[in-house]
Amino acid sequence: MSGRIRVLVVDDSALICRMVSEILSQDPAIEVVGTASNGRVALSRIDELRPAILTLDVEMPEMNGLETLRLLRKEHRNLPVVMLSTHTERGAAITLDCLYLGADDYVTKPTAVGPDGLAPLAQELLSKIKLHAMPPPRFEPASLSAVARAPRFAPPPGRTARVQVLVIGSSTGGPNALTELLCALTPRFPLPVLVVQHMPPLFTKTLADRLASQSGLDVREAVNGGTLAPRAAWVAPGDYHLEVMPARAGLSLVVHQGPHENSCRPSVDVLFRSAAYAYGPGVLAVVLTGMGRDGLSGCRRIRETGGRILVQDAPSSVVWGMPGCVAEAGLAEAVLPPREIGFEVSRRVRESGVAWS
Repeated sequence: MSGRIRVLVVDDSALICRMVSEILSQDPAIEVVGTASNGRVALSRIDELRPAILTLDVEMPEMNGLETLRLLRKEHRNLPVVMLSTHTERGAAITLDCLYLGADDYVTKPTAVGPDGLAPLAQELLSKIKLHAMPPPRFEPASLSAVARAPRFAPPPGRTARVQVLVIGSSTGGPNALTELLCALTPRFPLPVLVVQHMPPLFTKTLADRLASQSGLDVREAVNGGTLAPRAAWVAPGDYHLEVMPARAGLSLVVHQGPHENSCRPSVDVLFRSAAYAYGPGVLAVVLTGMGRDGLSGCRRIRETGGRILVQDAPSSVVWGMPGCVAEAGLAEAVLPPREIGFEVSRRVRESGVAWS
């Protein structure tokens, strides 16, 4: 079959190489053009094999995934890379390093090699290979401006409600976008920030630590019963939904393992709906890069209760799925890159009457 997606599989484990190759070869749209046991071998074979995308193991002898990616981006800046990570704290940390360095995505290796472990890996890996190896759709700036200028729901009449909370949803490409946004917020941002990033357990704790060190905000992984406070941010833990609920002392965080929504846990919709219920018109929501439609119904609820919504633009998004569907539904008041969203959030919070201390 001509025009198949050419994949180079890079992993020091012969078992993993064989397993990944077999998964990919079952799809007629994909061709495995070779394997490599470490990064140095992979780099030496790229010109020969001409892959359209790499799967790259995080931890390998001689040259690991991070070192390989650093050299790869010097000579093959636009070659897509999907990292294969172990489900460990070290694996999570290196994977985040790779995402910040320019890896396009990642999947976690199954803890058990068998039908139950391979089926989710196969589905996720195939979808991400196709997503990042296919040419992205083109978006006309004029049409995006029109979307941003014409929200379906008119803003509430009179003075804009005082913003009380910032809620953010993101998925594929989210760690970089979140970092840009949070770093652009005015210092000592005076509101609580709640974040749902689609990531597995361990990864979300590592992400929270990274965001804290880079943004200057007090960013933590959310815990059940946590009290909301200004100048702090909470990231939903992997495999747990995050909600904000009324409590005796005000509002508190609730994390739980309710049913998946949009095939996601945590789900952006779950957080956004709870914020709309708890804060009404005091919600300012942001939807960043990500695949799928998670966040759309939550944004509808936020607009119905008088809240405001900003979304990431297509050119800066790894995948303009989540923000795109919100913009196309007429729910977004602005469509901007993450850094500009940070500036816009600070401006809107000030103009709503919130004072900085």
